[in-house]
Amino acid sequence: MEVANLKLLIWAGLLISLIVCGFAQQGGNNCIKVNAKSCADCIQAGPNCGWCKNSSFLQEGESTSALCDDLEILKSKGCPPEEIENPRGSQQMLKNKEVTNRVKGSAETLKVENITQIQPQQVALKLRIGEPQTFSLKFKRAEDYPIDLYYLMDLSYSMKDDLENVKSLGTALMGKMKNITSDFQIGFGSFVEKTVMPYISTTPAKLKNPCTGDLNCTSPFSYKNVLNLTGNGTEFNKLVGKQHISGNLDSPEGGFDAIMQVAVCGEKIGWRKDVTRLLVFSTDAGFHFAGDGKLGGIVLPNDGQCHLDNNMYTMSHYYDYPSIAHLVQKLSDNNIQIIFAVTQEFQPVYKELKNLIPKSAVGTLSSNSSNVIQLIIDAYNSLSSEVILENNKLPKEVAIEYKSFCKNGVNGTGDEGRKCSNISIGDEVKFEIKVTATQCPEKGQTDPIRIKPLGFTEEVEIKLEFICECDCHKEGIADSSQCHNGTFECGACRCKPGRIGKTCECSMDEVNSEDMSGTCRAPNSTEICSNNGECICGQCVCKTRDNPNEIYSGQFCHCDNFNCDRSDGLICGGHGECKCRECDCWQNYTGSACECPLDTTPCEAANKQICNGRGICECGVCNCTDSKFQGPTCELCQTCLGVCAEHKDCVQCRAFDKGDKKDKCDEECSHFNMTLVDHRDKLPQPGDFGAQTHCKEKDVDDCWFYFTYSVESSKAIVHVVKTP
Repeated sequence: MEVANLKLLIWAGLLISLIVCGFAQQGGNNCIKVNAKSCADCIQAGPNCGWCKNSSFLQEGESTSALCDDLEILKSKGCPPEEIENPRGSQQMLKNKEVTNRVKGSAETLKVENITQIQPQQVALKLRIGEPQTFSLKFKRAEDYPIDLYYLMDLSYSMKDDLENVKSLGTALMGKMKNITSDFQIGFGSFVEKTVMPYISTTPAKLKNPCTGDLNCTSPFSYKNVLNLTGNGTEFNKLVGKQHISGNLDSPEGGFDAIMQVAVCGEKIGWRKDVTRLLVFSTDAGFHFAGDGKLGGIVLPNDGQCHLDNNMYTMSHYYDYPSIAHLVQKLSDNNIQIIFAVTQEFQPVYKELKNLIPKSAVGTLSSNSSNVIQLIIDAYNSLSSEVILENNKLPKEVAIEYKSFCKNGVNGTGDEGRKCSNISIGDEVKFEIKVTATQCPEKGQTDPIRIKPLGFTEEVEIKLEFICECDCHKEGIADSSQCHNGTFECGACRCKPGRIGKTCECSMDEVNSEDMSGTCRAPNSTEICSNNGECICGQCVCKTRDNPNEIYSGQFCHCDNFNCDRSDGLICGGHGECKCRECDCWQNYTGSACECPLDTTPCEAANKQICNGRGICECGVCNCTDSKFQGPTCELCQTCLGVCAEHKDCVQCRAFDKGDKKDKCDEECSHFNMTLVDHRDKLPQPGDFGAQTHCKEKDVDDCWFYFTYSVESSKAIVHVVKTP
């Protein structure tokens, strides 16, 4: 039983060793494979890589790159923790003003620029390659936040009835919006189409009045800014009331030209900073987009610039319509949320367009626009109920991940991690932002990352600093006497370009010189570096293996620590260290695989004799010199006379608590396992156990008792009839 337990412990140790080795191998591989020539190369290989700056750490034959390895492996190889370079990333909140708790109608009157809806505002991250830095972002939509709404209307002839209802929109909408905000501005613009064929008729009469019959229509135009954003609803009604319908030839309209100008001409239209910007786009037709300008001979792509002169778009004949992607970019850059108020017929078209434009909404416009106010309020509430984070174009050296923590325990990751839905004004939501560096920038630092909620001007600025050098780099000694053409830093030479070797002693042109390779051969050998390394500058630089715990070493890379004899599946039996393919056994172990313990305790019998004087203790196991005897201490002899007589006193004291050994039973009679049975026919029968003897002996009361003495797996087993 003891031997079985010993084997179980050995196998358990082997399994644990394999698991630990596996993890170490998995972690250390990247550190070794990068073949780091400096501490900087090492720490850029991964967050688990460290550099041992102790110059005496390397074994003979190991290259400078062996200073770079998994952190735990470096420690296990003997590098003092204080000698390991392992810089870590960090983060610092530079601006972290709390979000504003503002309630509509309260006595508190804050200026718009003093309202904070996103926290933090500025973060500094120090990034090490592969080590993510994570921080929390909080967003809370302030109540009573100012709103600018610009109403952009299609004034082609089919919208004649709609214009009549829009003429009173200013004062009516302002009255409704008071329930949402106390600071509301409204503006108005109109569009028709590009003023070239085939979109309009260019005959002189049609240019003056594009409508037929007695209808008095205004000349066709592309886009006109009628009213800058104002808080005067009456002025809105007055100016819109003076507008007249125009006309064009084709069904799709030039609304995209108008949207672009409204987005980029902020100063001329009067968009305020730090407000919610809404653009209501009202039409009963489809739209032209990039490429359609070719029909009129217009091939120059839209330049996305402001071209308003006297409130008229003057370059419609020169630049093509913008693409959808171009509009998305400009609307986002200028924090404008668009509401498409379109008739039922074109709902499917604009719903598809909505899916391409973040933070946009579609409402069904009645045939005469009588429901436009309720449409705007419903769309605004819909837009306000969703927060979507976006970032500027990321530097190629970093990756970013989002995780959202929304209302009612709803969390999101991936693309869903950028947004929260079904929130009300005043609700607070949180996001987790994870930034990871993937490489060091080629030229110093990179531009900051900017994260903002779509439709808002507030943003979080993330300043980036990359950890691409070790701290010990600052202490490097240029042109050190320890290095030829290099800098001694972090315990090793960092060679100048074109130089190589542990001390930068060679030029790259000399590396494979035949003259140098002769010093890399062992005496009486033709193999360079024993086929386990490369000859560089006349010295062997040993190969590295996938398993970081397996190392070639020696002047000719002729040594290793993994080709020693094994016992129980372990190198050197787990009781020694493999040095240059020979086991260096620990104390009290010997043998080619350290498989033999020198301790004789397992061979001691109950009488304190080694193997009962009948054998020799070898490797902790009795080797019985007389073949008649067996057992862990050569105590068993099944062919000897007197087996029954030899053990009857111990059986008697253990089974019946009497006899000559009663007082010292525990001390002298624990060498067998005992089982009591009811009758003689319950005793083991021949063949049940190996080496079995049936015994009939008299006890101290002159009564007969029956027992069997057996041996199973080198352990004595006794069965006794419990009644003498």
